[in-house]
Amino acid sequence: MPKLKTHRGAKKRFKLTASGKIKRKKANTSHILTKKSAKRKRHLRKSTIVVKEEFKRIKNLLPYS
Repeated sequence: MPKLKTHRGAKKRFKLTASGKIKRKKANTSHILTKKSAKRKRHLRKSTIVVKEEFKRIKNLLPYS
C-alpha cells in the first residue's frame, strides 16, 4: 500500500496533543477587532480542542501524526 499524503493546510492549522486530542486556534481574530470587547479578544487568543464530531475527519487529513 502506498504512503498517504498529509493535507498541508491541516498540518498548518492543527496540532496533536500528548493525550491524542487535536488542538486548534479559535476563529474571528484576524480583522474587525474594534467592535469586539477586550474580554472576547482575550478568550479568542487561547487554543481549544476539536470536538469529537470533527475529530475523525481531521485525523484522516493527518495520517502520520
